[in-house]
Amino acid sequence: MMQAIEVKGISKCYGKVRALSEVSFSVNKGEIFGLIGPDGAGKTTLFRLLCSLLVPETGEIRVEGFDPVTQMSEIRRRIGYMPGKFSLYEDLTIEENVRFFATLFDTTFEEGYDAIKAIYSQIEPFKDRRAGALSGGMKQKLALSCALIHAPCILFLDEPTTGVDPVSRKEFWEMLITLKERNITIVVATPYLDEVRCCDRVAFLDKGEVKGIDSPDVILNRFAEIFNPPPIEHAKVANTDPITSTKEESNSKCVGEHVIEVEHLVKAFGDFHAVDDISFAVKRGEIFGFLGANGAGKTTVMRMLTGLSQPTSGIGHVAGFDIRTEYELIKRNIGYMSQKFSLYNDLTVAENIRLFAGIYGMSDQEIDKKINELLAQLDFSAHKHTLVARLPLGWKQRLAFSVAIFHNPSVVFLDEPTGGVDPATRRQFWELIYAAADRGITVFVTTHYMDEAEYCNRISIMVDGKIKAMDTPEALKARFQQPDIDHVFTYLARQSTRSAD
Repeated sequence: MMQAIEVKGISKCYGKVRALSEVSFSVNKGEIFGLIGPDGAGKTTLFRLLCSLLVPETGEIRVEGFDPVTQMSEIRRRIGYMPGKFSLYEDLTIEENVRFFATLFDTTFEEGYDAIKAIYSQIEPFKDRRAGALSGGMKQKLALSCALIHAPCILFLDEPTTGVDPVSRKEFWEMLITLKERNITIVVATPYLDEVRCCDRVAFLDKGEVKGIDSPDVILNRFAEIFNPPPIEHAKVANTDPITSTKEESNSKCVGEHVIEVEHLVKAFGDFHAVDDISFAVKRGEIFGFLGANGAGKTTVMRMLTGLSQPTSGIGHVAGFDIRTEYELIKRNIGYMSQKFSLYNDLTVAENIRLFAGIYGMSDQEIDKKINELLAQLDFSAHKHTLVARLPLGWKQRLAFSVAIFHNPSVVFLDEPTGGVDPATRRQFWELIYAAADRGITVFVTTHYMDEAEYCNRISIMVDGKIKAMDTPEALKARFQQPDIDHVFTYLARQSTRSAD
């Protein structure tokens, strides 16, 4: 069988850090080849080497028979690359982005249209919409169209579906299967186990080394401690009994059972109702999962609850404060962790903690008292003076969450907090969430990992700006007669009528 990629003994260092060590493997033409492993394993470095964006210290690479070091222009004409972060121009429209990328590869939109027609036709009705205004699923289709416009032989995808809802992920992989049928070689990194199982073969990387290459089932079974860690046991919050906070003190006015209360909330942009008359309440100490497909209205709701956006109509209270008139007080009494990493990479771990604790109004004495305790809890004591930029993604996310609750807020809002993280690291993150809930902190979390939704006390699922269902995971599975929350979510999300999403 012809080989599209050959890698022999490559190593790559960043200063004293050895990112890759004697890595060797090959990829067959027309194969879907997966690169999997924990955070910091070296996957992104490997992608950059294969795409001629980095030069290895040792070893040889051949991509379609060409050397990335001496023949980079030949390689770049033959590959498409989707990096982990959305890399297109948000101020350009859909069509303008595709036309721009076509020119980079010495082709035209018209010449390359047949190569992207199956995918681009799904977003073509919105060709004049700016990329920054697209839902996650549409951004994904646009990025793939740009990567395919010059009809590449090989497609490199570095966690292309992170932050994308389950339905859009399934659609994306249906597109990849179609591309494979056209004999396009696909190399993909993914943290999602259902996507891993769609690959023909996978290579497991850990600490810069290839630990195994085989079929997905063989690799997932061999390294089950990473990919299938034991479930977390946690007492479920009763739906009827108030939850008592164990916090010693709180600045919030919230003294009742509910920390979040929303009635008939609406957010309209002209004639478009992003949030369309929703009502719900969340108890103190509850872990509340707020689910929905990309574009369903989740982020808009979270922006209103955190005081970043004003509702068009309706009533809302967070920690006892009115979201319309007391949004500055809300900001002081909540924690927030955004989908995009929000700490400062050029500051150390300790400096980040001090900065955000000061923003939240904590005194120097309070910070000094708690900072070493937090570092010990996270097992970060040895990294107190390490730049955040040098931490693995999973470590960064654990730190970001701990900073968000450092001031003991009434509620913490988590927007896709574990995106792109391996299952074992996600489990560690959820242990932190459970510990926060046990302290009486309410956790309001959005996630596209449906196994995480099972960890929540209650779940709401939004479709087209409305809450379609809300209950405990077990009750929702029973109500819709589905085996798991993934199937419940898919069943409800496919009822969406918003054509743009």
